[in-house]
Order: sequence, then structure tokens, then C-alpha cells
Amino acid sequence: MVEASCGQCRLGLPGKGCDLAVRIEGKAYFVDGTSIDSHGDAHAKDGFCNSIRRAEVSGKVVKNRFVATSFQLLPDSVATDR
Repeated sequence: MVEASCGQCRLGLPGKGCDLAVRIEGKAYFVDGTSIDSHGDAHAKDGFCNSIRRAEVSGKVVKNRFVATSFQLLPDSVATDR
């Protein structure tokens, strides 16, 4: 179980644009294996650019990126609006 959101808009990662990221044990990582647009409108009220959501994931951190082998966004799981 992780927090998932836009890395740039919500999780403080560098870059331009909007990219999916997860926070694991307090550290944020960009995600490979799925994209921000694969999980709905990122700019909707409950989208990744406006909220932090919970997700069940599997994968591993490789070269400071989370390589997802599965990524299941939990419905109605807005964790916070930080």
C-alpha cells in the first residue's frame, strides 16, 4: 500500500509537466510501468494533480524509480490534499 499522486504537483519531485509517482516510507519515486493518464483525469478534483490517492502496488525501486509490475488505484481513496 502506497500513496500515489503527481510527482511534480503533490510529491515535490523535480521536473516539468505531470508524471505519476508513489511515496514509499516517506520517499517519493517516479513510476515506470504505468502512467498518470492510465488512471483517469489527472486534473479532475480527485485526480493525481489535485490529491494524493492510495494504491496497492508491486514492483521494486531501480535506479531511484519505482518499476511497477502491478498498480491498482483504490476507489474513493483520497489520502490527503497536501
